[in-house]
Parts: sequence; structure tokens; C-alpha cells
Amino acid sequence: MTSRAFLAALGASGLIASPAAAKQGPLASALGVSDDWQVSANVRARFEAIDNQFRATGPDSDSMLSLRTDVLAEYDAGPVRIGGEVQDSRVYGQAANSTAGTGEVNALEPVQAYLRLELGDSGTGAFGKGAKGGRGLLTLGRFTMDLGGRRLVARNRFRNTTNAFTGAQLDWTAADGKRLVTFWTMPQVRLPDDAAGIADNRVKLDRESTDLQFFGANASVPNVLGGTAEGYAFRLVERDRPDALTRNRRLWTIGGRLFRKPAPGQPDHDIEAAYQFGKARRSTGAADLTDLDVAAWFTHAEAGYTFASPWKPRISAMFDAASGDSGRAGHYRRFDTLFGARRSEFGPTSLYGAVGRANLVSPALRVEAAPDKRVDLMAQYRALWAENARDAFASTAVKDGSGASGRFAGHQIEGRLRYWIVPGLLQSDLGAAFLLKRGLLRDAPNARGNGDTAYGYLDLTLTL
Repeated sequence: MTSRAFLAALGASGLIASPAAAKQGPLASALGVSDDWQVSANVRARFEAIDNQFRATGPDSDSMLSLRTDVLAEYDAGPVRIGGEVQDSRVYGQAANSTAGTGEVNALEPVQAYLRLELGDSGTGAFGKGAKGGRGLLTLGRFTMDLGGRRLVARNRFRNTTNAFTGAQLDWTAADGKRLVTFWTMPQVRLPDDAAGIADNRVKLDRESTDLQFFGANASVPNVLGGTAEGYAFRLVERDRPDALTRNRRLWTIGGRLFRKPAPGQPDHDIEAAYQFGKARRSTGAADLTDLDVAAWFTHAEAGYTFASPWKPRISAMFDAASGDSGRAGHYRRFDTLFGARRSEFGPTSLYGAVGRANLVSPALRVEAAPDKRVDLMAQYRALWAENARDAFASTAVKDGSGASGRFAGHQIEGRLRYWIVPGLLQSDLGAAFLLKRGLLRDAPNARGNGDTAYGYLDLTLTL
């Protein structure tokens, strides 16, 4: 198998996280580059607006235009590929006290700059007997990662900026389909992170150092109980810098997942659970020097069915829960989602993003359909409770330290319509979310005294 064909197979299976395609796109064709080169680009423009803010801080209403331009190039030098990616993320027109931050602004940033080596094996293989003939990739430099269900480590897609890492990653797939990913990295800290720099879309290169390290392993085994089984262990080590105070997190996160991908005429499932332990501080305050014992958890359970009809409708029921912190002396229980993505399960982020994997108990019902190759639809309903009544609910920062406001927070309803205006070239994405506030989100001491939250967005993405 050639290097290009091997990488194309990995990309098709989702084993590598890179925008580059195995086939030349419009930009590469227009530039007339040789087959040794892969060049791709995309430009996304999004207008979004929120009314009746749910957060404890920020404007009551806000709107903005965000632009994300991404250019990636790779050169295939046989068993070695040299790649780089520049992502330019900016926002315009937001309120002076907008909640837009490093998730929206990261101007002219080289998020990837790597060497990727193709590895082969004709011996025993990484997984022992029966795993002969495995193939893998060793990536060195700056890169992005998607691991497992993307709930703890992900390359962001909806968000205007993305997580990225500097270090080394070994991704090995045995001939029998077993896979092992190991890595050691320094996560990139997105800059600028001050209000003035974000408002000005200032160009400032991201920072990485040994003061923030992230490493671990993720293994998967196919054909287990009708699906695939995964197990993982991640370690995050963080310490203060002279110019940046942190919570000094020293966390282990261990977990497992069992899933079966959706397919027409078949049931599917996705069950994942993780436990988190170690040490951390409750805040980044200069006076907070107390290391707390961490004991936190999260779980996701999903069961779905895709009907074998032209629209391919899929109905799924979900349940998500993550621990919250009670404020007990010497202990910390709020789950840390690390570098995970949440749009696919919890709704739009950016100016919205009310729901996340912390202090949450939430059942949900979802309906999806694809009437044809150009259109797909999704609608979802969630009921929302806090796991601990004394901690801030999910991602809202709304909190009642006494617990008197109760655990029920309300309802979330969302919908999305995506349409390829020009197939493979120009796509629109129209979405909306409504947060119907109840209990905790209405009655907590720092809750907003306004109505239910409404949010909407429109994306146009040009892919070259």
C-alpha cells in the first residue's frame, strides 16, 4: 500500500484528525500542484445572536460576526510527510462586555507544523500474537487530535478556534483492527487571552511549555458485543507560571467506552464512563494555595435506531451526567472535560454553550434525518438538572451555594438544518437553541432576572 493510500484509509476511518483529503481539491487543482502535495483551505463566516443571557456575567443581548480561515498543506516524501496548517479566527461587532474569548479569537495561528512518519511491522505487532502486519503513524511537532468519542480530546469543529498540541503521538493499528494511540504533549495555550487583545483580534502566537503537560494512551478493540470497546488513561499536569496563575491540576482520567456506529436498519449504542482523581485547587486566586483531593466522574449513555428508508431517519435517547462540587473542605468533585468537544451532544457553543460535562444530569431525545445528499436535519430536547445543588450549573456559572434553589435548571430545545448550496464546495448551516429557565437558573442569587434564552446562528462555509 502506498503512503498516500494508507493515509487515505486512515482518514476515511477517522483515525487521523486532519483537514487534508486524499484527493486533490479545487485549490490544489487551481494551483497545479503535483500529486506529492495536498493543499486545502476553507473559509467560514458565521453570524450569531443571543437574547436574554443565561450567564451570571456578560451582556443581556449580544451578536457578532465570526470569520475562520484555514489553510493546510502537506508534502508526501515517501514514508515521511511534512505538514503545516494556519488558522485565522476573528470576531467583529460583539458587545464591549461580550463573553467572546479565546474560543472565538486566535488570529493567524500556526496550529499545526509536523513531521508524520509511516511505520510498518512484519513481526509480532503491538498487540501480540495475531496482530502481524500492523501499520502506524508517528507524528512529531504541532498537531491536533481526535480521540475516542471526542468527549475528552478533540479537534474543535463548531468552535471558532481549536485545541492543538505540541509533542509526539504514535498511532498504531494492527492487522486485526486493534488500535493504540499513545502521546506526550504540551497543549497550546491560546493567546491573546486579555479582553483588549480579543476585542482587537490581536496576532499573538500561542504558548506551550512544560508548565502544562498532557499525555496518555487510548486503545480500541473491534468486534466486542457487536461493536467496538475502548479504554483510556490520560494525565494532565499543570503548574503556575510567573505571568499566569493556574489551578495546579494534577489529574488522572481513566475510562472506557463501548459503541456501535449508526447504520440503516440497525440499532446503535454509545456508552462511556470516566473517573477522575488527583490534586487541584478550587480557583486560580493568588491566595488559594490549598491542594484538594479530586474525585470526579462523568457518564454518557445513548441508544439509537436508524430506519432503512430514503430519509434515513434516526431516533436516539441519551443520558449524560457529570459530578459537581459540594464545596466540602479538602475535596473537589467537579468533573474536568479536559480538551473535549461538546457541540454534537450539548448544543451550539460560542455565544451560547450553556450545557457541558460538569455538574449535570440530563436525559435527552434526538431526531435526525437526511432527505438527500445535500440536506441533513436535527432536532433535540434536553431536561436539565444540576448533579450537586451547591455548585455552578454546567457551563452557566449560575450558583446557589446554599442549595436552596434546588437542582432543576430547565429545558433546552435545539434544531439544525445543513444544506450544500454547491455540493462539496459551499455549505450553509442554520441553527437555533432555546433555554427555558426554571428553578436554579431563575432563583439562584446570581441568576439573571430576564426571560428564557434564545440563540441563533447562520454559517456559510467555502471548502477549497
